Amino acid sequence: MPPRHLYVHVPFCARRCSYCDFAIAVRRTVPVDEYLSGLRSEVEVRFGGAVSGAWRLDSLYFGGGTPSLLGGEGIARAITELRTCARLDRDAEVTLEANPDDVTPDAAEMWAAAGVNRLSLGVQSFEPGVLAWMHRSHTVDRVGPAVAALRAAGLTDFSVDLIFSLPTALARDWRRDLDLALALEPTHVSLYGLTIEQRTPLARWRERGEVIEAPEERYAEEFLLAHEVMSAAGFEHYEVSNFGRPGHRARHNQAYWHGAAYAGIGPGAHEFDGGARRWNTGAYAEWLRRLRAGADPVEGSETLTSDNREAEAVYLGLRTVAGLELRDGEGAHVQPWIEAGWGTIDGDRLELTPQGWLRLDSLAARLTLLRSH
Repeated sequence: MPPRHLYVHVPFCARRCSYCDFAIAVRRTVPVDEYLSGLRSEVEVRFGGAVSGAWRLDSLYFGGGTPSLLGGEGIARAITELRTCARLDRDAEVTLEANPDDVTPDAAEMWAAAGVNRLSLGVQSFEPGVLAWMHRSHTVDRVGPAVAALRAAGLTDFSVDLIFSLPTALARDWRRDLDLALALEPTHVSLYGLTIEQRTPLARWRERGEVIEAPEERYAEEFLLAHEVMSAAGFEHYEVSNFGRPGHRARHNQAYWHGAAYAGIGPGAHEFDGGARRWNTGAYAEWLRRLRAGADPVEGSETLTSDNREAEAVYLGLRTVAGLELRDGEGAHVQPWIEAGWGTIDGDRLELTPQGWLRLDSLAARLTLLRSH
């Protein structure tokens, strides 16, 4: 069966954010026609034998980069291209990552008409100084009008992204940002702790001593405060970094966490068929060059071993509210975690608490080690 989920990577950004190590292409003018031509070529190279009636999609996700830079018409044309090889289910989830600057009334209406029914809005913070430090291209005063434009177009299912655990020197008011995000009345909120990745501006600032990371205690405090505030507002903390109102969990992302197969196209896009992963070359120019030559832009692949699959099943299970099904004899081994308040047992499933999620890597590694013996 073809995968029921498709990720499309749109690499373009107006500038690189200070923390970003994604496969992006900074462009003053976005080459929409050129990119769509490449997308069309990849669809032909990868799915030339597929027909819209045979390949059905339950979710389609435009990520980046900044997919909204393609504009209303660009996204509409991209969806039209994808419909040549796949058919979207009647209730398919079609998500678009968007920067507040790009959300205009005209663009929102075109996205909705093309089939987009969910937006992921990259707000990150409501403090101007923090946005400038992050090298974000939008300003705080663009967020409100962007949400108004979405609502006017009928796009009421939208997520707000925020980043927490910022350096203390920024004096960011985390509780205020949470309250302002809730004031927008989103259906979903994603919260990510800042990490410093290699080959990013932020990594260079740290090397020069210009940035000192927030202490682990601050990370824990802000994570737990977010859980408290969002839960009190009626959101379900259904995955480590994600909160949704009832009925508004991100369907596409849940496919990743549940180990489902998914396809991926675009520069740097990854895909998984249930047993192996493959990924495209991340450089936009090289991705385009290969496609123009009629070649597959794949950069590498990896077949997962049984140990790999076991480790991933443990990690992905523990990071969601659904938890992980325990095997015979494992209950006694995780009992100390329960007593410490890091998890609960529901039937035969271990479900981590927010305190447990703070220790996710360690707990998953210990349980994986136990299963390997």
